[in-house]
Parts: sequence; structure tokens; C-alpha cells
Amino acid sequence: MALEHVLLVALREQPGSGLELTRRFERSLGYFWHATHQQIYRVLARMEADGWVAVETVAQSGRPDKRTFTVTTAGEDALAAWLASPTPMETFRSELAVKLRGASYGDRAAVLDLARAQLVEHTARLTHYEQLSDRDYPDPAALTGPDLDRHLVLRGGIGLERFWVTWLTEYLEAHA
Repeated sequence: MALEHVLLVALREQPGSGLELTRRFERSLGYFWHATHQQIYRVLARMEADGWVAVETVAQSGRPDKRTFTVTTAGEDALAAWLASPTPMETFRSELAVKLRGASYGDRAAVLDLARAQLVEHTARLTHYEQLSDRDYPDPAALTGPDLDRHLVLRGGIGLERFWVTWLTEYLEAHA
């Protein structure tokens, strides 16, 4: 997957400026795909040159003009082709997992501190995801289309964070 595909999905959900996309990455997309402000702008420029997005310039009072990006037909076609293409099985790649496995060969106390810190972060993210689910999707059975897709991806994030919380808790309890 390339950042282009993430941006196409985001722009199909809602057209926006580079700054708006950056903020959306900070609020939601960034939980499963990280991109810096600079990367987003660089890729948007490439997507514009490739004809995947169109830009509307909107004059603003007292600020630079705002450039709002929308997906073109060529961008829709590229996204549809990517969505239909085979995806390799997701793999579990974790630096923390390697440290937990190797804790016996180094400073176990330091590794346990890392695990505790990660547990705090994953617990906070789990709480955040659950709050988003309760706030944004109070009636999941009534969801369809893009709302159902977003809800199900959020549910996947909740499941993943529950995995981390359960696993790290188990590891820490085994070494208590």
C-alpha cells in the first residue's frame, strides 16, 4: 500500500486541503498509516501531476489561498484497481515482541519498563477507540456503506488494542 491509496480513500470520504488531510491523519488515519505533513503534500503534488486529484483554489481573507483536493475519474479508477488487487497476508512485526523474547539476555527490568509503558499507551488507545465507537456509532446495526466500513475498521482497531492490552498484561504478570 502506498500513501497515495490512503489519500484517495480519505479524499473519497471527504475532499480537503493538505492541512485538513494532515489533521485527519492525526485524528484517525494515523492510527493505522503514518504520514508526515511534508509527505502528504509531496504525494498530493504527485497525485495532481498524475491526474488522480483535481485542485480547486479558494481565496481566503487574511490567509493564503486554500487548495482543496478532490478525486478525479482517473483517481477513482486507480483506487478501484488497488482495492481489487491481491493483498499479502498481514504479518506481525514488532520491535517490542523481539525485546520481550530477548529480555533474558539483557536488562529485564528495562524491558519490563518498556512493556509497562506500552501497556499504558495501548490501554489509552483502547479507551479512545471505545469512546469513538460509542460516540460515532451508537447503533451499529443501522450502519451501511462507508459508515459501516469505518465502524468495522474501528472495531478491528479495538480488537487489536485488546490483544495488546491482554498480551502485555499476561507478560507483565508472568514476570511479577
